Amino acid sequence: MTSTPVSDVIDAVVPLAPDQPTWALRRQREKVLAATQGSYDAMFSPAVEGLSVAERLFVALHACRVSKADSLAGHYRDRLVAEGADAAVIAAVDAGKPVADARLQAVLAFTGKLIERPIEGDKAAVQSLAQSGLSTPAIVAMSQLIAYLSYQIRVAAGLKALAALEVAA
Repeated sequence: MTSTPVSDVIDAVVPLAPDQPTWALRRQREKVLAATQGSYDAMFSPAVEGLSVAERLFVALHACRVSKADSLAGHYRDRLVAEGADAAVIAAVDAGKPVADARLQAVLAFTGKLIERPIEGDKAAVQSLAQSGLSTPAIVAMSQLIAYLSYQIRVAAGLKALAALEVAA
């Protein structure tokens, strides 16, 4: 059973050739590829309320930077540029420096906590988001985004590791 290969963000950041075993392995479950890309599309849909697309892209850039996922960080950096985000803010987030916007700074701090020290993503951390003006639905959407990004980062890292083993073999 073969179908038209799905091309997605993971394909863009982890370029694999159709003759590589890792490419074939990834396509054994086309519905997983479709669900992964579908989740990406949903996470960055303009229909998500409470957080702008740019804010969600800044969360993604920060999560990738903290996780040392350079190719994914590049993807999100490019998306921010395409969205017309402020170049100085992109550079600050990319460098791990504070940003002037208090709401965005709170969102980035929460992202860092969930990525690096999940135990600190407690009630006080969530309340700091509410104090920064995020609604409950926005906080839930952001938490779902961070969970998705953790998954996406690990999938990309795993595929890169498998591809590197293929080259070494």
